[in-house]
Amino acid sequence: MTGSAEAPRAVVAVPARLREQFFTPAAWRRLELLTDVRVVERHCDPEALAAALGDAAVLVTAWGTARLDTALLERAPRLRLVAHTGGAVSPYVTGAALDRGVRVTQAGAAMARPVAEVALTFTLALLHRVHRFDHALHAGLPWEEASAAPERHGIAGCPVGVVGASRTGRAYIALARALGAEVRVYDPYLTAGDARTLGVRATDLDDLLTTSRVVAVHAPALPGTRHLLAARELALMPDGAGLVNTARSWLVDESALLAELRTGRLDAALDVFDAEPLPPDHPFRALPNALLTPHQAAATVEGRQALGDSTVAEIARWVGGEPLLHAVGREALERVE
Repeated sequence: MTGSAEAPRAVVAVPARLREQFFTPAAWRRLELLTDVRVVERHCDPEALAAALGDAAVLVTAWGTARLDTALLERAPRLRLVAHTGGAVSPYVTGAALDRGVRVTQAGAAMARPVAEVALTFTLALLHRVHRFDHALHAGLPWEEASAAPERHGIAGCPVGVVGASRTGRAYIALARALGAEVRVYDPYLTAGDARTLGVRATDLDDLLTTSRVVAVHAPALPGTRHLLAARELALMPDGAGLVNTARSWLVDESALLAELRTGRLDAALDVFDAEPLPPDHPFRALPNALLTPHQAAATVEGRQALGDSTVAEIARWVGGEPLLHAVGREALERVE
């Protein structure tokens, strides 16, 4: 069943594999009741998208959807809402859409919890040196040699530093504090009241780096956060400390981190890299003190379905004339993705 003839046309530019992951049968039925749905299979193809947008009021985008530039907008005179099934909208929407009064919303809040859970998993693995033991055993080292590792620590009472009190940062803070971590945060926009509410101590970046056993990066990728953690900053981290990055590689100078890891002084757990896919011969792959995952922190079954649910809920609010909960403006277009 699809929406009535009076229902707004919604173009879903999401490939089949992701549609199955994002939209449960119930979510898809709700979308069909709200709108007249048209699916574009070749979501990366601007011409295929343009051909479908002529009478569309809503566009649902996903990773890889053709960018909504001026040329595409000229082919979409009725477009009023772009609902992105991910977080960052800058690769898919330009300022021209906002100039035309098109509303833009995204589902990034739904990714906060699964990414925070992976960041916590990384934190525990670094504290207990799980990655070092795993690497040693897979490499076939003798039992005694494989058992050797730097000192290990529990998370209760552990000084954990968080760079960026973003949605994901706050979800991570809640999880880490629930396990007893003593959390300090660097975020120039964090107010004293917010810090009290979160139960953290606000501090500057240098203090956070020098006093934390694990540093978790959760800041946005903006022009001003490029290599926020470079050689000088990484050198401030104490021997044996660990770095967790499930945000963007943009935030960390990868060459400087590689140099530190090669000394064995620090450990790192990374879900994001400058080059993705990570080349098979990348030096990170050979380091026993590096825990690596292929940019999959948000990809749980529940997390993907939450993205679809959030997207459909925003479309329902728009259809019903209600305020959008996750609308974004021009500041979102400054993000570097």
